[in-house]
Amino acid sequence: MHDCPTSQLESELLPKLIIQIPCYNEAETLAIALSDLPRTVTGFDSVEWLIIDDGSTDETVRVAEETGVDHIVRHTSNRGLAYAFMTGVEACLARGADVIVNTDADNQYQAADIPALTKPILEGRADMVIGARPISEIEHFSPVKKLLQKIGSWVVRVSSGTDVQDAPSGFRAISRNAAQRLIVFNNYTYTLETIIQAGRKNMRVVSVPIRVNGDLRPSRLVKSIPSYLKRSIFTIVRIFVIYQPARFFGIAAALLFGLGFLIGLRFLYFYLTGTGTGHIQSVILAGSLMSMGFQCLLVAFLADVIAANRKLLEDIRYAQRADLNPGAKAVRLKATGDSV
Repeated sequence: MHDCPTSQLESELLPKLIIQIPCYNEAETLAIALSDLPRTVTGFDSVEWLIIDDGSTDETVRVAEETGVDHIVRHTSNRGLAYAFMTGVEACLARGADVIVNTDADNQYQAADIPALTKPILEGRADMVIGARPISEIEHFSPVKKLLQKIGSWVVRVSSGTDVQDAPSGFRAISRNAAQRLIVFNNYTYTLETIIQAGRKNMRVVSVPIRVNGDLRPSRLVKSIPSYLKRSIFTIVRIFVIYQPARFFGIAAALLFGLGFLIGLRFLYFYLTGTGTGHIQSVILAGSLMSMGFQCLLVAFLADVIAANRKLLEDIRYAQRADLNPGAKAVRLKATGDSV
């Protein structure tokens, strides 16, 4: 088998880049975001734009058509950002994208940084690239939001085993192979979950610094600080439950059982010293806590089995996706040095 030069392989493997933008009532800002998008990016033979209209009731689609968008995918009703993101990924794969770049319709991210996002994939160093915003320097982010962004990124780093600096960032590039493996369960946001999936599937996830533009409109995800706090906490807990079930329920089991055991020892001390009659409530509480701890331990085992089954189903789904495009499969095999 003959080796191909790196530049030749890149030309053969990565001819098409599709930039996708999920939209919900973005008529006022979409044209601004699209005006900055590139039509040529180093390393790609073609660059196309795809809009996901998530049930907009304004002129979003008209603006997209007038601005020269190549593809428009529409939801008949609003399904949420995470669903729109996955609709876009599926549409990009169906249209032959070899790399997908996701960005926002509010022009939050500077489109000039798209080559920086795609470069690690072109060079074979990454499967997913996350744009890291200068969080501490963004003026319209409140202190609470900045703190939650950092906590969310820390949770993702722990859960995924990656070194992502800005996990909630929606500005990211994804290789075709990585996109075929993604599944989003959360209806609220896709950002944290997709990184954790990539890390746990041994994909290479890289962060690159990016720049941001001025704020054009209030965030749709952050309606209020209490709402954002509640949603963020729920998302973080749900991530641990889905991707670290044995650890999550195991820790809960250890805490409950340990607390019940200590309370039981306290009662035993009073009983042996002859004053246990007035502490019968401690026996009831200790028994209840230890019983709950044992039940959590059983749940931990069951959740771990379910997680293993989910992983098997995800692998089957990936294989089915790959078989739908035998041409893309042949390219991937050639890239790894196998013959077709």
